Amino acid sequence: MLTEVTALRYLDPLRAGGSVPGIVETDDLGTYVVKFTGAAQGHKALVAEVVVGELARRLGLRVPELVLVDFDPAVAADEPDPEIQDILKASPGVNLGMDYLPGARDFERGMLEVDPVEAGRVVWLDALTGNVDRSCRNPNLMVWHGTLWLIDNGAGLVFHHRWSGAAASLLKPYDLSDHALGVYRPDVRAADAALAPLVTAELLREVLALVPDEWLADEPGFAGVGELREAYVRHLSARAAGSAAWLPDGFASPEQLREAAAKRAAATRAGRPAWLQQVPDLHGKPAVESDWSSHLG
Repeated sequence: MLTEVTALRYLDPLRAGGSVPGIVETDDLGTYVVKFTGAAQGHKALVAEVVVGELARRLGLRVPELVLVDFDPAVAADEPDPEIQDILKASPGVNLGMDYLPGARDFERGMLEVDPVEAGRVVWLDALTGNVDRSCRNPNLMVWHGTLWLIDNGAGLVFHHRWSGAAASLLKPYDLSDHALGVYRPDVRAADAALAPLVTAELLREVLALVPDEWLADEPGFAGVGELREAYVRHLSARAAGSAAWLPDGFASPEQLREAAAKRAAATRAGRPAWLQQVPDLHGKPAVESDWSSHLG
């Protein structure tokens, strides 16, 4: 099971990104980036964080330790932002913590040489789990001690947002052409040969058992959390077995990425009033919520 800790001190919110996680100190002397059940994405984002993150770990990829954080909103009573307070007050009980990596930096192309084998394995995992939120603009990758770490996996498992359509999307290919690691020549076929046989029903049951019952309890159409867990197991194991149908086979070149960025910038400027047309877009590269290193000093 995931380690259970208790929040003692709420240090700072990470304001970029819709989930507004917070940096929290806990009773195990640890510091964690905590994602809250009261955020807009709700329980399903936390389910995806656990399932995708712990599956990645078992497939040999680096993911910061995940813990379950018992959170009392009273520890954050001094947070002055009323919108953040609304999230915190809606999040008593079990939330998800990810080990804070001190000194880690957001991944940017060129700051680290990524081996095609490792790149292929990350891309393969994202294709398996339907995670299209690891793009060049929002990589959701960190560099820590010269190695690559996967964070923010809550956008994965898109099928569980509408179970009635899950079967139809079982072998759906996702557009990963602008994946953050696409320029590193990811060897997706080698990754498929190595990893697909490992994604067994037994392994997936082990991973799903880590998800707290209360995060699964409100799903309509299932007799209980056990049946819901088995639905995840069936979907992901069948998707892994049918990987030939969804393997990514093309990635944008650096030139194509620059052209796409220029088009987005031009479209942004076109929508401005005339007096703003020549003002540069200062938000062309959004600050992602994974930039932990600017907090805590």
